[in-house]
This record gives sequence, structure tokens and C-alpha cells, in this order.
Amino acid sequence: MSPQKDTTKAQAARKAALKGVNSQKTKKVRTRPTFHLPKTLRLARTPKYSRKAAPRSAKLDQYSVLRQPLNTETAMKKIEDNNTLVFLVDVRANKRHIKDVVKKLYDVDASKINTLIRPDGVKKAYIRLPADVDALDVANKIGFI
Repeated sequence: MSPQKDTTKAQAARKAALKGVNSQKTKKVRTRPTFHLPKTLRLARTPKYSRKAAPRSAKLDQYSVLRQPLNTETAMKKIEDNNTLVFLVDVRANKRHIKDVVKKLYDVDASKINTLIRPDGVKKAYIRLPADVDALDVANKIGFI
């Protein structure tokens, strides 16, 4: 480097040391009337141990969906006349759950399922079977006739 450049550089450094480099602080221009805290780094949690002692098991398995078959006179009439089985089911079970469980437990495809919740809070399901399957035979296989 030339001696001229060295002296100008040194003089600039001397001036900065005497005056200070932070003397001309620029004012931040605020564009919003409200202050928003800036987004900072958020690390994912890395727990040292799990907070639950054991994993929860499924609440609705195939044996808890269908509670019991209903064998009142009107239910028997539905079995004989409409090819329909009547069950009391879990309140949390939906029609898809009921259809899958009937297929698993009794090897019967349900063509249609109607549900209602009785005034005592129990859900009732009317399971309509296809024409090629006799509801009376399925009820005998289940063992409530």
C-alpha cells in the first residue's frame, strides 16, 4: 500500500475512535401503529421421559361397539319381516364402525344401517341385511333366538 492510503486510513480510524462510530444512529421507521414482537427461534420439545405411563388402548374395539342384540317383539318382527337385526350399540360408534364390526364378527355385509339414540341415552342400530342373507339365520348363529 502506498503511504498516502495508510495515512488516510489511520486518520479515519483516529476520527472514528475520538468521535465514536455509533454517534449517527438512524431512527427505525415504524409503519404500523401497534408493536408486534418479532418472531424468534422456537425449538421443538425434547422431553426426557414420556408423560404417560402406558399408551392408551383403543376405546372402541369390535367387541365394545355392539353391546347386545335386542330381542323385543318389535325387534323380532323386524327380523322376520324386514330382514333387519336390531342391536344396542355404543353411543360413540357411528354407522361405519357398526358396519365394519358386523362384517368382522358375523361375516355379513350390511346393506343399510339406521341409528337412533333412545331417551335413556342408549344408541340403537337397525342393521338391514341384503336379500340373499336371511336375518333369522344370522340371529340363530348369534344365539339370541
